[in-house]
Amino acid sequence: MRITESLRIQISAGAGGVGVNFRRVVPDSSGSFGLLDYGAYGRLIQFCTDRHLVRQAKQLHARLVLFSVVPDNYLASKLINFYSKTHHLREARQVFDKIPHRNIFSWNAMLIGYSIHNMHTETLKLFSSLVLCWNDHVKPDNFTVPCVLKALASLFSDSRLAKEVHCFVLRHGFDSDIFVGNALVTFYSRCDEVGLARVLFDRMKDRDIVSWNSMIGGYSQGGFYEECKALYREMLGLMKLRPNAVTLLSVLQACGQSQDLIFGMEVHRVVNENRIEMDISLSNALIGLYAKCGSLDYARELFEEMTEKDEVTYGSIISGYMFHGLVHNAMDLFHQMEKPGLSTWNAVISGLVQNNQHKGVLDLFRLMQANGFRPNSVTLSSILPTVSNFSYLKGGKEIHGYAIRSSCDQNIYVLTAIIDTYAKSGFLCGSQRVFDQCKGKSLIIWTALISAYAAHGDAGTSLRLFEEMVGTGIQPDQVTFTAVLNSCAHSGVVDEAWKIFNSMLPKYGIKPSVEHYACMVSVLSRAGKLPEAAEFVYKMPIEPSAKVWGALLNGAAVSGDVELGKSVCDHLFDIEPENTGNYVIMANLYSQVGRCEEADKIRERMNRIGLKKVAGSSWIETSGGYRAS
Repeated sequence: MRITESLRIQISAGAGGVGVNFRRVVPDSSGSFGLLDYGAYGRLIQFCTDRHLVRQAKQLHARLVLFSVVPDNYLASKLINFYSKTHHLREARQVFDKIPHRNIFSWNAMLIGYSIHNMHTETLKLFSSLVLCWNDHVKPDNFTVPCVLKALASLFSDSRLAKEVHCFVLRHGFDSDIFVGNALVTFYSRCDEVGLARVLFDRMKDRDIVSWNSMIGGYSQGGFYEECKALYREMLGLMKLRPNAVTLLSVLQACGQSQDLIFGMEVHRVVNENRIEMDISLSNALIGLYAKCGSLDYARELFEEMTEKDEVTYGSIISGYMFHGLVHNAMDLFHQMEKPGLSTWNAVISGLVQNNQHKGVLDLFRLMQANGFRPNSVTLSSILPTVSNFSYLKGGKEIHGYAIRSSCDQNIYVLTAIIDTYAKSGFLCGSQRVFDQCKGKSLIIWTALISAYAAHGDAGTSLRLFEEMVGTGIQPDQVTFTAVLNSCAHSGVVDEAWKIFNSMLPKYGIKPSVEHYACMVSVLSRAGKLPEAAEFVYKMPIEPSAKVWGALLNGAAVSGDVELGKSVCDHLFDIEPENTGNYVIMANLYSQVGRCEEADKIRERMNRIGLKKVAGSSWIETSGGYRAS
């Protein structure tokens, strides 16, 4: 056993003179019999694992194999741990499979190995095998459950499954374990059950940094940005725990999404004061924060200072430029990249769509494919709005076909984009067919189809779909109500609109926004109930927006009510003085009733400001591509 003698001496010294336990006789290299100390051998393997001595650990294992020693649960667990940490999962599984009588320690060693390498399917398969072997001596414990929860949270987002696992945890008394609690908080958060995650978090007797990070991260990823920041503030008041890089990453993302620059700068100060290492993820989050909040010069300064940049780095600054309409800056940076990855191509395509520069999107899409990139679900959902902008039905069908071939056709964002594209291209039966073939109909999918029928003025079908959706247990959100009320406006269904509007807060807990008030004004105006619409606006509990006044102006224009139109325009000229549509509608309204002098004054005012009526245009598909006419 010469190859391990020096290590053996170090282990023995580190053990503080603990006596050895000789358990098995094996022949040594000379052919004579020696004694194998399982405890010392295990400590040797652990010593090699801790110090990344891969060759020496393999030699120790080879020695066991050479003398036909089948490792027991203790030695096998050490070997599995070693192979897992050195990315040799196949060898770890071979050791596991050869254990004659496995105990829970060896099962856990293999489960943890799969878990740390994010091999979630293998984790669940192995757990299923453990369940089959369940007896008084071998049964899952508090180390088993976190591995299983991590795998389930990564593969599934079913809240019912999360609750079933939670019941399993309670039945077997694992709920007091901090690791199990942390894993459950993460699982509930990923299942969009952030409220339940917070209840569980609040009931935890002991919390570590992972507990706080799980809850803060759950809020951030779930879109509960204010709650995320509030919990972070609470964490700052703790004496024993301080935020780490993971905490700050989640909070910075929440600040960026909510465009809270002041709070984000405070978090940045915490990073500097606590000398937290600025790894690439944290740097990207800071760039994303400043870019989204409009501090593009500082974001660019941070970008230039980074010695190592990845796709996310470029995507963050490019998306910031696009978000604030600086398309040329974004494109200049994009063209400076030697080999942009797919995520960067997607960021640029999405940014062009957001800035209504549809003409360049299709060219960029073709260039991306020419560079060897295959579109993914993000690409398809980004480019489909351009297709619908051109009413390019053939292109929509081609992209739909590609989505099916590339297994992207069940992606929620691709599905909603296809439904929307078909509807805007006049192919409403295609939208319905896509909806019918959808396997899991979420709120977003239902809302997309309701919006499709609403755009075509089919209030009956929109309302029927709304009732069907609610009947399946899916609760509508603000976007759904906007779609349904718009449908009522197109069809003049006043009673149904009032019924839905008045049910929002008491029945569904959703406070009507200014968007919903604008829809109701449109409903009343289009139904010829202009006095009722005007009274509704003046009694609004919130400040009317340009959309609300605009809906009332359209109603006044249709009814020929000049005085109401003039009153409304006074508000609109203050809110959006550069909107040419308001001037044109008011001038036409004056002309309609023969008040030409006032109409000319409106047009003169418009010219004085420097506004011009934008000429309408249509896109026509020709053999040479699209042309405007």
